[in-house]
Amino acid sequence: MDAKVLVNAAYFAVAVVFILGLKAMSSPLTARKGIVWAGYAMVAATLVTFLWPGHDGNGMHNIGLMVAAIAIGGAAAWWSGKKVAMTDMPQMVAIYNGMGGGAAAAIAALEFARGEAHEPLVTTLAVIGSLIGSVAFSGSCIAFAKLQGIMEKTYRLPAQNAVNVVLAVVAVALGAFIVAHPDHTGALLAFYGLALFLGVILTTPIGGADMPVVISLLNAFTGLAVGFEGFVLGNPALIVAGIVVGASGTLLTQLMAKAMNRPIANVIFTPITGAAAGGGEAVTGTMKETSALDAASMMRFGSKVIVIPGYGMAVAGAQHKVWEMAQLLEEAGVECVFAIHPVAGRMPGHMNVLLAEAGVPYDKILDLEEINADFPQADVALVIGANDVVNPVARTDKTSPIYGMPILDADRAQNCIVIKRGKGAGYSGIENALFYADNCRMLYGSAQQAIAEIIHHIKTMEEA
Repeated sequence: MDAKVLVNAAYFAVAVVFILGLKAMSSPLTARKGIVWAGYAMVAATLVTFLWPGHDGNGMHNIGLMVAAIAIGGAAAWWSGKKVAMTDMPQMVAIYNGMGGGAAAAIAALEFARGEAHEPLVTTLAVIGSLIGSVAFSGSCIAFAKLQGIMEKTYRLPAQNAVNVVLAVVAVALGAFIVAHPDHTGALLAFYGLALFLGVILTTPIGGADMPVVISLLNAFTGLAVGFEGFVLGNPALIVAGIVVGASGTLLTQLMAKAMNRPIANVIFTPITGAAAGGGEAVTGTMKETSALDAASMMRFGSKVIVIPGYGMAVAGAQHKVWEMAQLLEEAGVECVFAIHPVAGRMPGHMNVLLAEAGVPYDKILDLEEINADFPQADVALVIGANDVVNPVARTDKTSPIYGMPILDADRAQNCIVIKRGKGAGYSGIENALFYADNCRMLYGSAQQAIAEIIHHIKTMEEA
């Protein structure tokens, strides 16, 4: 059998497994299996690529360098994947995603350097892939820096949106020039430099409240860039993988934006930041503090408790303690379930992953649409480090930056207990009216410590 036919047949089989793996990832029960399938398919695609006859029919070149690159990159990824804490998973996803976009842009740069991308269609696709991939790479690096705490502030230029538009127009104009003059080294350098700067300037003003949507959007950009470069190289595996990632990332971005009731354009051009969050009506009242003993009593002698995890739980690594507390309550006859908002945490599914790691059964983890009607019947809504996703001004204050965003109705429970490290407004900078509600009590401190104290008091009540 001809080598090219064999490789293409293998790529087709890999594409089928990719799609089946993606389908399996749609359910928590089969997600791990889907990831394993997709991983094996990627390994197979990589190995089969070494049999590719190449454009000149003489097979692949620089195999030693390719093997070395795979070994170094694979070792680094394996080590970092083993060592990364669950709280750091969002920034790991961001930087890995950025590497994909950067690799796609680098492929096009190499094709330009070799003089391979000279046909108008191929050059056009290479330019588009380079632009999208460069933006995804530098934007993901900024997202990583924000999530890692390296860049703690948002920076917004005067006339930021006008600057964004001008830079984008100039980048497109340079790309059009390159299509006509692919050998122009100066234009290529200016194009790549401007594309990388555009990713920085687009992402820098975006605050933590919008970060889950940004990560998902940049993931879609990377997929599109990889797909375009697959066309440039004539590689079906890259085309399929890129299209699948681009399409799934785009759909996820739309779902995340819908969950925040914010058009994607608003996320990019009107981000919620600490400065932007100054809008909205002034919150009146006072925060009322409670103790771990009182919190334990309210939950232990109630009939239903709804736990709402947020990034504060992730930072404290308290998911195991939270599940231990839930098990104690259930042993005492108290129904205990978990309510998840689509944008809780720093990336899509962040809270689901943490709870699954702690061993919480999937049937106890409920989405916003499934759980909201139950809050009025709940004795206690326990909020652990969440902010915007339980802020009732999203329903009532038309001047608030988050007005219209679907929220978890924690304020409608009989009692609400909020575990929070301090009295600050949270990552987005928006004051939370829930904290001042008559039925809300604040339990200050690390989620790990607070839950441990609650567990101690529940056990003491059982022994009494």
